[in-house]
Amino acid sequence: MSEQTTLSISTHGQGLYEFTQQAADWVKKQAVVTGICHLFVQHTSCSLTIQENADPSARVDLENWLNRLVPENDPLYTHTMEGPDDMPAHIKAILTNVSLSVPVVDGRLALGTWQGLYLWEHRHHAHKRNVILHISN
Repeated sequence: MSEQTTLSISTHGQGLYEFTQQAADWVKKQAVVTGICHLFVQHTSCSLTIQENADPSARVDLENWLNRLVPENDPLYTHTMEGPDDMPAHIKAILTNVSLSVPVVDGRLALGTWQGLYLWEHRHHAHKRNVILHISN
């Protein structure tokens, strides 16, 4: 048995956007007791991550660190037509993840106590991002 849906996540600039509850609610409605939930983002300038969801300073530190690692306006970039944040966003996406897999145990996502699912927006402007969730047993 397998099921699939697409979550739409609106962003308003760079940062981590938690969508744990939306994914968990959908998983609970499925008839899968034990299985796997695969998540995939359909974009090349954002990514997915599992990260701490208790202290927001962890997310701020991650964002600051990644921006320092992959700066904008690097003179080596040739892909610049979409703005100074575009090429760094592509690099950040390949350094992180565009897909995740989370076990389903007893009909629920088997995330740890402080783990949350996040879309990591790497662009400055607002976007509507699609995350496909596929669950199977």
